[in-house]
Amino acid sequence: MNPNKFQILSNILPLMKSNLIAPKKNSMFGLFKENISIAFNSIKSQLLRTILTVLIIAIGITALVGILSAVTALENTISSDFASMGANTFNIQRYEFNSQRRGGGEVEKINPIISYREVRKFEENYQYPQAQTAVSFTGTSGAEVKYINEKTDPEVRVLGVNENFLENSGLNVEKGREFNIFDIQNNNNVVVLGSDFAKPEGLFKGSDPIDKIISIRGGKFRVIGILESKGSTFGNNQDLRVLMPIQVARSMFTQPKINYAVSVKVDDKELLEGAQDEAILTFRNIRKLNPIEENNFGLERSDDLINRIFSITSYLNYAAWIISIITIFGSSIALMNIMLVSVTERTREIGVRKALGAKRKTIATQFFMETLIIGQLGGLLGIILGILIGIGVSAAADFDFTTPWVAILWATGITILVAILAGSYPAAKAAKQDPIESLRYE
Repeated sequence: MNPNKFQILSNILPLMKSNLIAPKKNSMFGLFKENISIAFNSIKSQLLRTILTVLIIAIGITALVGILSAVTALENTISSDFASMGANTFNIQRYEFNSQRRGGGEVEKINPIISYREVRKFEENYQYPQAQTAVSFTGTSGAEVKYINEKTDPEVRVLGVNENFLENSGLNVEKGREFNIFDIQNNNNVVVLGSDFAKPEGLFKGSDPIDKIISIRGGKFRVIGILESKGSTFGNNQDLRVLMPIQVARSMFTQPKINYAVSVKVDDKELLEGAQDEAILTFRNIRKLNPIEENNFGLERSDDLINRIFSITSYLNYAAWIISIITIFGSSIALMNIMLVSVTERTREIGVRKALGAKRKTIATQFFMETLIIGQLGGLLGIILGILIGIGVSAAADFDFTTPWVAILWATGITILVAILAGSYPAAKAAKQDPIESLRYE
């Protein structure tokens, strides 16, 4: 025998003997610990291939956890934004939420805007028990608000509203008071501000904004209330806005074709269906539609809107699963390949172990444990990266991030399944090696 080979064999024989024969005398825990130790030593010996396999597994898990985290954050934000409106509110708007385009190649349907004359007629003619109507419009999304020598960036939204807007929209006044009927009817120069104005770094530099006089487009307004924080939705900051009586806003913002919004809230949810039917009939009469004409406006309930948005986000969930399954399928093939190569490269080692008394089960367990460890390392890395992606997307879009425990559990289960599928065949192949043939392998 070559002296070098004899020296190597004489060095590993005592180690192999202690690793394979001693565990017979120890407990099951000792054998398990020994298998893990051997698996880690093998992983260290082929570190580059292990790292690449771990990264492939991690990519699939990152796609799954990252997308599911972002979608969950989006759903949380939407739920919190619409939950305050309740399930007993509906809106009359220019288009239905789902689409304004017809199928079958038909021409796009263009609905007329909802004009101020129409909303005024609706307020006058819509008489339904326990229902109140809110009317509003956006005057501008680029106003500059001034207070003494301070001013905001020109990115403030200014809305004209009536006395029911705050309640119908689920908005609460944190400080001061909301609009009353006298403010609206008398066209008082008063405003309710978003919570950003009251922050220490805001327009008033931390001082109490109530009864302060601000300037918008040269008009002077007294601050009567500060809204509770609502955060941002789809990049739209809900806390950087100014609400003023609708007629005052109409005198300031006179651009043509302003589209108004109508919201109806019913105190008793049981009356909601009847209130919707009455609203549709009233608005059809205002627009003088004959019985065979379709509605040229949309009507949406707040809870229907949430359900439709969730149905859209469900497609993102499906996309996450498809992307991750394809990637994980590729990673399982890569993992099986690296283990088959490992079995081939360690044929002589397997022969030595069997010659020293290692059973098939022991050999198979050692290789399977190695596969399982690689799979879990990839899963752990993928979960961490996926959560970081979810946090990053949530921070960029101002979503309410929560830890995606369901996605983490699925990711852990998938990596275990990948390890089982990818490790079973190489482990069985290693266990079936003939010790005499293995010792002859060069």
